[in-house]
Formats: sequence, C-alpha cells, structure tokens
Amino acid sequence: MLRRGWTVSVAESCTGGLIGKLLTDEPGSSAYFRGGVVAYSNDVKHRVLGVPDSLLEAHGAVSEPVAHAMAAGVRRLMGADVGLSVTGIAGPGGATSSKPVGTVCIAAAHPGGAVARTHLFEGTRGEIRGASAQVVLDLLGEILDPD
Repeated sequence: MLRRGWTVSVAESCTGGLIGKLLTDEPGSSAYFRGGVVAYSNDVKHRVLGVPDSLLEAHGAVSEPVAHAMAAGVRRLMGADVGLSVTGIAGPGGATSSKPVGTVCIAAAHPGGAVARTHLFEGTRGEIRGASAQVVLDLLGEILDPD
C-alpha cells in the first residue's frame, strides 16, 4: 500500500471485522487504512454503504453484485483508493439450496476498476471466516501488484 501511496477501506459482513483487524495488526497501518464498516444486516448495507434495496432483493445479500456495491460504497464513504468487501454464509445456519454454508462473495473497487468473485469454503464457522478474510487480502495483493 505504501509503495503506491494508496489507502484502503473494508466493508465486512460474515467476517465481522476480521479483515480490518488483520490490516491494522501491521505497524504503521494508519498510513493506509482508512477504516471499515461491519455491515452484518441488510439495513446497514443499504443505509450506510448505499447498497440499493433492489439489488439486495434481486440477488440476495450473498452475491457478487451486492459485494461490488459494498466495496464501492465503503470506498466512497471512507474516501479510500481501494474498497474491499466480503459477504457470505459462515454457518452453521443461513444456507439455502442455491447458497450453501461456505458461500462467500468478495469484491474490490479501485482506481483501475472493480472485481468480484465467489468462493465456496468448507469447515467450521471460524475456518470459513478465516479463509474469507485471506482471499480478500489476496485480492488486495493482486490489485497492488498485478504482475
């Protein structure tokens, strides 16, 4: 982050603040970490991050379009160069036939564009949350060093 001079912000749902914690574990993170929002409910996704209700209704909270809107919303809200997001089903409940436990959507909005991805993880709630946080951090690494 520091090499590019970029700042980052994060909108988290199923990880409950874990990504923000991991980013701020690094000394000097105040130079690049703008802040985060734990948007666990759809109401917060809508009211704080600006995710349209129509998007939530059409695709559900665990979807790439919603993850993208969350990333764009937190980027705008925090005035950051990069907005990251994660929304998913860490379990043990909350699954549907089309979105089983472990379904996680992540996204990033940044100066070069935007990207969203869907992952399916297995394991305990803690393992799914940890894996979710890691793929978001990996995505940030790809954005910062695309080669």
